[in-house]
Amino acid sequence: MNISSADFVISNVDVSKCPDTKLPEYAFIGRSNVGKSSLINTLTNRKSLAMTSSKPGKTLLINHFIINSEWHLVDLPGYGFAQAGKGQRDKLRKMIESYILLRQQLTNLFVLIDCRHEAQQIDLEFINWLGESGVPFSIVFTKADKLSGSKLNENISAYKTKLQEVWDELPPVFITSSSNGKGREELLDYIDSINKDLRNK
Repeated sequence: MNISSADFVISNVDVSKCPDTKLPEYAFIGRSNVGKSSLINTLTNRKSLAMTSSKPGKTLLINHFIINSEWHLVDLPGYGFAQAGKGQRDKLRKMIESYILLRQQLTNLFVLIDCRHEAQQIDLEFINWLGESGVPFSIVFTKADKLSGSKLNENISAYKTKLQEVWDELPPVFITSSSNGKGREELLDYIDSINKDLRNK
């Protein structure tokens, strides 16, 4: 897929105020500091479409971007919120859950995981909740450039093994790096294939 246009549409805290269109939406979510904004900028070939920050937890809104006038890319707040107070954590959790469960246009949720770390309980719980809720999702490992090929394969294999303790069939898995563009074409081709299927229905 060639990205010819990528433009900001709206930010809000209420799923009912999301764009009133029937365009498919592909949302991105992950724990703070997983590299979500950098990946979004890499996918769209825009340096600052999504704001990056050295301080995690900066995305606090539901952010919609229109891609090629055909589909929406949605940048969701991270989960975990280690530095947020309980009140803000609850508010963000409710906002995220409302979007994921109520937004009919949500076509696929990309769950970002830092490939350098062992499986974290918070990620596993979130992934299992998606499965229990019937939400279509994929797993995107980020920062692949930070590991050697053998260590990268070892970590991802271990993660899949952990998931298979609960899952009979794993969701689609992508391996990416915002630094060298690894996985970009695979992700965009996956989105493109879903869009084509939707148009043919």
